[in-house]
Amino acid sequence: MRIFFLTLFFAFSFTTISNAEPLPKQNMVASAHPLATQAAIDVFQQGGNAFDAAAALALTIGVTEPTGSGIGGGGFFLLYIAKEDKYIMLDAREMSPTLAGNGEIYATKSSIDGAQSAGVPGLIAGIDQLINQYGKLSRKQNSKTAISIAEHGFKVSKHYQRVAKWRQKVLQSNSARNIYLHNGDIPQIGSLVKQHELAETLKRFAKFGANDFYRGETAKRLVADMKKDGGLIRLDDLKAYQVIERQPASFNYQGYQWISAALPSSGGIVLAETLGILKDDDLSKLPEAERTHLLIEAMKRAYKDRNESLGDSDFVDIPDLLNPKRLAKLRQSIGEKATPATAFIADPSGNGVDTTHFSIIDKQGNMVAATLSINYGFGSGYVSPSTGILLNDEMDDFATQVGKPNAYGLVQGKANAVAPHKRMLSSMSPTFILGKDRTFIVGTPGGSRIISMVLLAGLEFMQGGNDASAWINKPRYHHQYLPDVVQYEKGALTPKIIKKLQAKGHQLKPIRNYGNMHAILWDRKTGKVFGASDKRGEGITATTP
Repeated sequence: MRIFFLTLFFAFSFTTISNAEPLPKQNMVASAHPLATQAAIDVFQQGGNAFDAAAALALTIGVTEPTGSGIGGGGFFLLYIAKEDKYIMLDAREMSPTLAGNGEIYATKSSIDGAQSAGVPGLIAGIDQLINQYGKLSRKQNSKTAISIAEHGFKVSKHYQRVAKWRQKVLQSNSARNIYLHNGDIPQIGSLVKQHELAETLKRFAKFGANDFYRGETAKRLVADMKKDGGLIRLDDLKAYQVIERQPASFNYQGYQWISAALPSSGGIVLAETLGILKDDDLSKLPEAERTHLLIEAMKRAYKDRNESLGDSDFVDIPDLLNPKRLAKLRQSIGEKATPATAFIADPSGNGVDTTHFSIIDKQGNMVAATLSINYGFGSGYVSPSTGILLNDEMDDFATQVGKPNAYGLVQGKANAVAPHKRMLSSMSPTFILGKDRTFIVGTPGGSRIISMVLLAGLEFMQGGNDASAWINKPRYHHQYLPDVVQYEKGALTPKIIKKLQAKGHQLKPIRNYGNMHAILWDRKTGKVFGASDKRGEGITATTP
């Protein structure tokens, strides 16, 4: 194990939430699917806390939104435990199976489609940890809704149809066709998707916990299917998997504390670097074109470092990207014109679209921001026939071939190369942002664009007010170093701003709407909570008294 500790020039200490402040007046849930939100509300009504609600929601959304998550994948849970005034990140990220070796297998096999593209799932370990260590209810209570929906079905939506059409070819190639398609065709809106084998797997989890998934009957069945269908996961890989509790990334920016995901998520570090480069710029007072130019240039530099230097810190040395002197040099390198990606030669240090997110708060002040994924739409497209588990294709989040773009266009380096039991670098960024008397719980799916979405929403929160819906529904823009282009949604940049950015040398590309953000604002002066679900998706926000 080799860990090079980053210098967070902002601060290592966490902002505390005063016991004298009013507690939230309601429990609140914001998620990407109405049935998943309701599952969390039902758990609250049974006396559960935010962590029970998160467990029930994670299980249920894995059933109702197989386009983006499920127990065949992984994710990160960012927690605030109110009674201990403590922040924790549960790292339930997938890891590479031993048979993947150094990734050479993907020179001839797909890292996106099929059983061989799956990493060892981690989500069920994270959910079990939530229930056992932080929840109040039993696994049976937290699993009830997910099991029922798996057995009786959920209705196909337009979003489901769109992703199923995109991934139809791979879904047709294995047992997934009998579950997620109807006779190989795209199911009609309103038709039911039933997952009987998955229901039985969830029942075993409710009875035996994660031990069944990693060492018991489910493990044996999953590995037998892997061997038969060309997958790489074996019993030793499952037995070796552990959820890891990590200290979240934390930094202060202009009086606000940002608490976000730590490695193997790149989110916290890239957010810290982007804002660290601009720490002395008062963005709120700049003309919009200049503000946008600075954010794009800072993103470009932070994403470059992400792609070249970040990986699983249990396997590789991480350079001190956040050293104040280094960040000052990066700020000095930003001029009036756009810096082409080809101009970045020397480092000053010398060195998803289809995921899901939910935000939860309870009346005790406990908070959860969770971003979960199986990577591509419907993950690998492969379902283990005897377990009903839809497997992820997170192996593509590694640099399976150094210097070659992955499915999200990220060109990554050796730090994120494949190695047995290594966790692939992620962009998932569940985040808490704390001001003097306001707290923002936020996150989103969106692949490599996740970090920039959280960044822009967080900056909107810092401007004040209670209109969380306006912040998360505002059109977005993004730059990730390579490709060297500013991607933007319709309405994100006015024609006047576009013209000014082009005059500075920026290459711009309009793209379809992306992301599906779900957020909660807690006004700690009044105890009021305000929730918002992204209009780009089909999720909802709900409360209990």
